[in-house]
Amino acid sequence: MPLVSRNRRLVATLRADRALQDPQWIAAFAEVPRHVFLPRYFMQIGYRWVAVEQGDAGWLERIYADTVLVTQLDDDPGSWSRARRAGPVHGTPTSSSSMPGIMAIMLEELRVRDGDRVLEIGTGTGYNTALLCHRLGDTNVSTVDIDSTLVPKARAALAECDYHPSCLLGDGELGYAERAPHDRVLATCAVSRIPPAWLEQTRPGGLIVTTLNRPIGAGLVRITAGKGATGTGRVLARDGRFMPLRAHRLAPIPELPDETMTEPGRRATLSVADALTPPSRFEFFAGLELPEVSSLHGDSPEITWLAHSDGSWARQVDTGDGFLVWQGGPQRLWDRVEEAHARWLELGQPERSDFGITIDGEMQEFWLGSPESELRWPW
Repeated sequence: MPLVSRNRRLVATLRADRALQDPQWIAAFAEVPRHVFLPRYFMQIGYRWVAVEQGDAGWLERIYADTVLVTQLDDDPGSWSRARRAGPVHGTPTSSSSMPGIMAIMLEELRVRDGDRVLEIGTGTGYNTALLCHRLGDTNVSTVDIDSTLVPKARAALAECDYHPSCLLGDGELGYAERAPHDRVLATCAVSRIPPAWLEQTRPGGLIVTTLNRPIGAGLVRITAGKGATGTGRVLARDGRFMPLRAHRLAPIPELPDETMTEPGRRATLSVADALTPPSRFEFFAGLELPEVSSLHGDSPEITWLAHSDGSWARQVDTGDGFLVWQGGPQRLWDRVEEAHARWLELGQPERSDFGITIDGEMQEFWLGSPESELRWPW
């Protein structure tokens, strides 16, 4: 299939999913070739990663599908070559070309206008940078990434497409002061808190779009910058999730107990797999009520864990006719889940888009309904 047809098919998919609606972004996705930025990537098979490069079977088909493509494991630039040489490897993804659908949602939520100066945090492969350049012109686009192996490759791929934005090798948490003030900041990485530099470098009234780095209740937010390191915004109804900014990575999960439970479990009606995953309306509220709690899959599909950094845990097993729960550690995590769910029901089952954010330097908090609400949670 010709490349033009592949691009058109990708655009058709994004439009059908309502991820892409704006005519100018439709034109960008139709005309920017994604394959230039992905000469090689990883494909997951089971718990390991296979190295794929140009010319391999399926290389191009995967690129023009609405799918994330991992390009680096464990912050190790040699991981792909090692997998190519020795066979599939284990590892944790640390860089990728995100799903085009999520990219489209974030780009549209950025609400750019002709002439806007945009700072992108997280250059990665450069594909998203190219879409911004197509829409706004490369003189209005700046991008920063901390990885010294990724930035030169992204620059080269951008130049191949005749785009020459300002590419900085540096810590994205610090923004890009030399190119400030920015009209828009787009972070293609998740953050645990909004870095003050992003707000300080965005003109008052400008917009910041990023994703939350939270073990439960992550997703997209859009913030309107005020003076200095202040801003207010909303959690967006359309969801999107990215790898975290390196400085914002979460602490490792403590070791969980052996799955052999000696005490009988107690019965529960709420499913962890249903309640604490992205499609659930409850998930965002659960993340506010259960900070630092992670939801994890067990060794088999019917087992789900909750874990806290203090060593607290809960284990739920789907028996087919109900759920059994065990819990231990300093906190009773399952009791807290049930309490949070009861409170959510009392509040009328608010969805993620019912929540907003206020930021004043280090003071960052969520609220329900309006900025004057008494229902508030620290970020």
